[in-house]
Amino acid sequence: MTDDAVVAAAKRGDPEAWRTLYREHAGRLVVWLRTRPTGDTACAAEDVASEAWTVAAQKIADFEGSSSEFGGWLFGIARRIAATTRRTSERRRTQPEDVGSYDLEATDSTLEVDGQDWVRTALASLPPRERAAVGLVDGLGLDARTAAEVLGTTAVAVRVARHRGLRRLAREVGAAAPDGPVVLGRTAPGM
Repeated sequence: MTDDAVVAAAKRGDPEAWRTLYREHAGRLVVWLRTRPTGDTACAAEDVASEAWTVAAQKIADFEGSSSEFGGWLFGIARRIAATTRRTSERRRTQPEDVGSYDLEATDSTLEVDGQDWVRTALASLPPRERAAVGLVDGLGLDARTAAEVLGTTAVAVRVARHRGLRRLAREVGAAAPDGPVVLGRTAPGM
């Protein structure tokens, strides 16, 4: 596979290419990290995202693909960093201190999910694998193949977990949604 123009420019260190990649993936990455079961504050999600971008910049030469495939690669990096951070925190039995609430200016429409507490509560009721699949595919709009890359599994496993999660949400949350019915299971690319 060959790189698309944005990835090739990012490999050459073009700041505009990095801005393009950042605009495309940064908001979704932070929102996704905030749904991860870490028990940490929102600040920790931003820290993990920041570290993931740093690792991506250091290892961009190893990546081959398009700017949309870059998202799956970046999310995979973030997943591994979050897991390492969680294991370190559990081993040390420490939690980062909440230093306040950060008000992100939403430039990406996917950040609207952040203000909907009922969505977060509904997703939290799912088992971790189902929560991840529904969050990545239905929440962030990734296709099953990219979500599988992010989660380190197969596209079939993502589709099965998503199906089970949506079915469980329809049973458990359908009646609890504010202001009308819940629309679950929109058709996502690659599903």
